[in-house]
Amino acid sequence: MGKRIMDLSTKSTRELVALYSDILAELRKKERDVLRTKNFLGDLGEYLVEDHYMRHPALPNVKRISVGAKNVDAKDEEGSSYSIKSVTSTTTGTFHGLPEPPHEPSSPLFDYLIIAKFNDTYQLEMIIELDWVAFLKHKKWRKHMKAYNLGLSKNLLKDAKVVFKRFGS
Repeated sequence: MGKRIMDLSTKSTRELVALYSDILAELRKKERDVLRTKNFLGDLGEYLVEDHYMRHPALPNVKRISVGAKNVDAKDEEGSSYSIKSVTSTTTGTFHGLPEPPHEPSSPLFDYLIIAKFNDTYQLEMIIELDWVAFLKHKKWRKHMKAYNLGLSKNLLKDAKVVFKRFGS
């Protein structure tokens, strides 16, 4: 675990809740542009993915797009589209807009899928990238949700590009 900024054990529960509220308010400010919706984990993942890609010259300059676009969260300078999913478990959220099995989509919903994997305290552990073909190969139909999701299996990781991995995770 990293170095602490302050000793939180000296704070009361009320003080911790107030501090958490202040942190959320600060991250929502336009100048920071971290939290754009009420989906904390999703927004945090999108922000950290964009930041990581922008800071590494070997990676495309991925920029988040306006909130509300269906299935696409970011684009790069070449016009490629990216769906970004953030997880604390080994399963992504759902992907809607795809036909039910056995039918396959007639065109891609996005060019690349980026998955930001966090631990239980929201520290980024890993960023992986899959192209559309790998996404189609690994997607799983969830009948009760009428949508697909992905499990972060060893087989999926074999087909993924690992963009970031925290030491020790």
